[in-house]
Amino acid sequence: MLPMQSTMSDYQLTIGSIFEHGVKVHSESEVVTWMGDRARRSTFREVGDRVRRLANALQRLGVNPGDRVGTFCWNTQEHLEAYYAISSMGAVVHTLNIRLFPEQLTFVINHGADRIILVDASLYPVLARVLKDLRSVEHIIVVGDASGLPEKLLRYEDLLVAEKPDFSWPDLDERSAAAMCHTTGTTGDPKGVVYSHRSIYLHALGICAPWCLGLSINDRVLSIVPMFHANAWGIPYAGWLAGSDFLMPGPFLQPEPLCRFIRECRPTISAAIPTILSGMLHYALAHSVDLSLFRILFNGGAAMPRSLAQGFKDHFNVKVVQGWGLTETSPVAASAQPPRHCAPEDEINWTTKTGRIIPGVELRVCEGDTVLPWDGESVGEFEVRGPWITSSYYGNPAPERFHDGWLRTGDVGHIDPRGYMRITDRSKDVIKSGGEWVSSVELENALIDHPDVLEACVIGVPDERWDERPLACVVSQSGKAIDIAVLRAHLASRVAKWWIPERWAFISEVPKTSVGKYDKKNLRAQYAAGQIKEIIDQGERAKKETLSADLVG
Repeated sequence: MLPMQSTMSDYQLTIGSIFEHGVKVHSESEVVTWMGDRARRSTFREVGDRVRRLANALQRLGVNPGDRVGTFCWNTQEHLEAYYAISSMGAVVHTLNIRLFPEQLTFVINHGADRIILVDASLYPVLARVLKDLRSVEHIIVVGDASGLPEKLLRYEDLLVAEKPDFSWPDLDERSAAAMCHTTGTTGDPKGVVYSHRSIYLHALGICAPWCLGLSINDRVLSIVPMFHANAWGIPYAGWLAGSDFLMPGPFLQPEPLCRFIRECRPTISAAIPTILSGMLHYALAHSVDLSLFRILFNGGAAMPRSLAQGFKDHFNVKVVQGWGLTETSPVAASAQPPRHCAPEDEINWTTKTGRIIPGVELRVCEGDTVLPWDGESVGEFEVRGPWITSSYYGNPAPERFHDGWLRTGDVGHIDPRGYMRITDRSKDVIKSGGEWVSSVELENALIDHPDVLEACVIGVPDERWDERPLACVVSQSGKAIDIAVLRAHLASRVAKWWIPERWAFISEVPKTSVGKYDKKNLRAQYAAGQIKEIIDQGERAKKETLSADLVG
């Protein structure tokens, strides 16, 4: 007997189909761009006309399927238009991180072989510093007020006015490239990750679902996550599919203008890194800004301090949920929605975990070649695979990052029987003291929960007796040093006794990567160069001499 064959249509999942769905079904939904003192509004239908005009303009400039077009822009309507025009016409949108060092930016553009770059007028001086070193770029298109900039640059609005608002999207293979991002790790050159039409489409469906963000036509999404980083966590695609209004803050990401935007346009959902959410919370409390209109906030990029989630709940009854992923995972791979039958008072215990993988992603935890059980105790490296998980890097096989078809994430932790992950560290940041592991992440989270601590970053430093010990680098709320005895007492009920640091430093700011994560490589280099004033608590150090038994028990 012949095997049964499917009779389903071989429908291609493409960015063009996401775009057309949003324009046709959600034509009255809005894209709102904040100008600092006012909101500029367009409907999905109006944005759709401009997307087609942009596609015509790019085609007239010689852009062909497969060509890379870079974007060097803030979160604005024009950046969203570029997302859809470039990918729908078969080219590849290459988002360029505006916070990269010049040599990194040069590498990324040359590595992607971008033919055209769209740049926000306010960012042109940053791009101009590397133009002489770019090998493939033929045209620069300026978005916004280009007065005072070189005449040879193309003007975005001039290009659109000259074109018609119609474009016949080509038939594309859903597995062809649609977008490209580069990782922003702290070691080596950035690595290119290429997303297919299919992977983006499926990822958008995954984060639209209730186990993640649960986006709908009734939502107004405050788009804080930069569109130049990991496709803004997929929200430009998911929100367009759902018909959610987009609220684009542009460069106005400081607490005061952001809260002004919130007051005027009343978002219901947002996603951001902890430093942005913390700034928003503290400003709102100090200036009577109502944040209770948010139904959910999604935290990512770094672990969420429990105090941050508690603050939003206590003052505004807003749920903050931890998300997890990497540039290589599109990026959302897990969400810490609470389990069924969870009592309201227990919700934060679950939403501040790393999260549970969302459908479409497979997860395991490994120690070498051994796959460990989901018992909440066995610690190893998280590995993932799925339809929106990368299987290789662009032009760089990097075999050390892959294990039997699984992506090695570099995150270390355990998984409990319900599937909730708990990251205890990055593989390159774990501290081995006296033969046992100390979690820098858990120490940081415990320190940040102290009301006098603004930021805390923990690194391992050499120790003659224990090989390594944690150095706690603390930024205080007041800018002044905090009594170390107070911080030790705070940690005593939260972490293992032998984890408590005897080495401390009070610093003005924790160095950050280009996407706002703690740059521990930078901090370690400062320490090695003697640039960090270390305080050694001799009393606590003496106690450590008696803790050999604790290290194994």
